[in-house]
Amino acid sequence: MKSAEHVSQQAEELKKSGKPLQYVAWLVALLCVGWAYVFGARGELCSPANRRAYYKSKGADHPTIKSKCPGFDSGSCSGCKWYPGSKRTKFFDCRGFTYWVLLQVFGWKLQGAGATSQWKNEKNWAAKGPISTMPKDRLVCLFVAKGSTMSHTGFGYNDETVECSSGVQHFTKRAAKWTHWAIPACCDESYKPPEKTEPNEPKKEETKVSKATIRRGSKGAAVKELQTLLQELGYDLGPCGVDSDFGKSTEAAVKAFQKASKMTADGVVGTKTWAALEKAAAAPKAETYRVTISGQTKAKAEEICKAYKGAVMEVESNGR
Repeated sequence: MKSAEHVSQQAEELKKSGKPLQYVAWLVALLCVGWAYVFGARGELCSPANRRAYYKSKGADHPTIKSKCPGFDSGSCSGCKWYPGSKRTKFFDCRGFTYWVLLQVFGWKLQGAGATSQWKNEKNWAAKGPISTMPKDRLVCLFVAKGSTMSHTGFGYNDETVECSSGVQHFTKRAAKWTHWAIPACCDESYKPPEKTEPNEPKKEETKVSKATIRRGSKGAAVKELQTLLQELGYDLGPCGVDSDFGKSTEAAVKAFQKASKMTADGVVGTKTWAALEKAAAAPKAETYRVTISGQTKAKAEEICKAYKGAVMEVESNGR
């Protein structure tokens, strides 16, 4: 199984290869085989924290979010098949997978929050029809119709498919279940990507909007954005995770980040803290590990930490 980092690198190389982009999209889809299925997801990194965020909103209706994650409760990815070589993969649901691949390859967004709304939006498609008329040598989105709704979607190319279901990405021969096909508009031969602004063309001035200052007790979209950034940076938000509510755990995470960034650790997120968070989130990520050393004195633990550059020690309240 390939990591998200590897797939991203391969996708960029394939786009420069001169191969037709619809075929590149198919190859990128194949690279993702084996990655995880999470209902509602559109390409987030697979981690216990991100799974918990989805599980809280979807709950028992989609139990594979929890049952397929060995470290769901512990927060550890160690030994998980979706953490190959200590590097993360991504997760999707069926409609999120087709959306993500087309976005990576074409920079084009498939419109619609679900398979049915994607199918019904005519702007999404260059052509579509019943499965009996499916064209050869073309990348298509496949659909399964149940009454007036589309219950499932995936990619088709010739007589093969890549789809996301039952907890994992699959590559198979095209099964009889598929009822319809549709060629994404970006795969049409007449499709042209948006032209880039030429250097001599005047650029529109960007209006910077200051983010609101938030603190414990705040709620809403700004808090959700804060919690998402903290979570991506590896800070613990407690059992509630990303819930748009600035509580005790979020405040503790903010203070920890401010302390690590050599800022005043007051738990208040103003202009400077927002800027530091966004800068940290945009920086290349390094793999980090948490190691517990029990039965040692504080002095001995400090001695051990000094032997490892960049190590940070967290001391329990009993001083050990």
